[in-house]
Amino acid sequence: MRKICFITGTRAEYGLLSRLMRLVQDDSTMLLQIIATNMHLSPKFGDTYREIESDGFIIDKKVPIIDEVAEDSPVSTLKAMSKGIEGFALAYSELKPDLIVILGDRYEMLAAATAALISRIPIAHLYGGEVTEGAYDDAIRHCITKMSLLHFTSCEDYRKRVIQLGENPERVFNVGSIGVENIKQIPLMEKEELERSLDFRFDNKTILVTYHPETLGGDSKHDIHELLSALELYPDLRVIFTMPNSDTGYQPIVQAIEEYVKKHPNSSKAFTSIGLKRYLSVLQFVKAVVGNSSSGIIEVPSFGIPTLNIGNRQKGRVTSQSVMNCSTKSEDIVKGIRTCLSPKTQDAVKLYENPYFKPNSAQLIFKQLKNADLNIICRKTFFDL
Repeated sequence: MRKICFITGTRAEYGLLSRLMRLVQDDSTMLLQIIATNMHLSPKFGDTYREIESDGFIIDKKVPIIDEVAEDSPVSTLKAMSKGIEGFALAYSELKPDLIVILGDRYEMLAAATAALISRIPIAHLYGGEVTEGAYDDAIRHCITKMSLLHFTSCEDYRKRVIQLGENPERVFNVGSIGVENIKQIPLMEKEELERSLDFRFDNKTILVTYHPETLGGDSKHDIHELLSALELYPDLRVIFTMPNSDTGYQPIVQAIEEYVKKHPNSSKAFTSIGLKRYLSVLQFVKAVVGNSSSGIIEVPSFGIPTLNIGNRQKGRVTSQSVMNCSTKSEDIVKGIRTCLSPKTQDAVKLYENPYFKPNSAQLIFKQLKNADLNIICRKTFFDL
């Protein structure tokens, strides 16, 4: 029986992986293993490991890495990575997986990949080849690519880039985004049910805001102030905030959002985690998504609504025409929101295609996880173009 071990550290990436995990769990020739880490195990980020368990999955190992009382700094992030390498190494030695599955580019995934490499466990990496110039995730993503043996990219441009990094084309698969596929597979909530669940009312001027730190060159405190100052100029907006991840610089963002919501209790609400189903359901009833989350670029275009992408965090990604970009300056954000909410834009974005959509994304990945000859691919040769 092939043991497939999924590493998950955040609510967002678990939401992307959950359907693929279910396919592995339901196959009699495979054994699903789950290691939960980082934000999943942190009370300040909502203890979201409970979402995994409530979905019927068993977490085989927990690898806590966050120091709940540590200051928000690069040193804290590095300590978390160091703790993660040790924790993953011990978990792998006990679980003895045949294959590790890692999605994305977060610092805890670099620790997980490093431990797998030294433990000589093959890695399947989802969504390499992407570019995000405003975050150190960009370098981490490419590092994980070089440690991985199977690659699943979300569009053809990214597949070509992974090959450019020296990976064998026979092991690099353009499968589209399973996050986009989730939109068609998961039954979403009706408006009234969602409003009751969130205790929040949607109207025709409701937006969703998610803002993460720019870990290369950004100033979180300044940048979130600019965004919230722009929102102040739209007093009739209703705003749902989803809180940032645990990247260095997140605390000033959390504090500023909490103060904004306290000041505007009747028109705004913030959530540490709302879960995949509710998040996708929200996208049915908002007029735009504002911030710098990858979801605004990858999943949101499938809902026919505009995204205002702020700053450089996501700079370099392939984007739909429904994604508009602006600087972190308040005046540019104000103009961007105005454009997103204009009737002309609202009508136009319904016609744009999502470049990340491909049918059967999860099934395409699952087929390779099930059938790849792991004995053959344990060693690889740099593929020269």
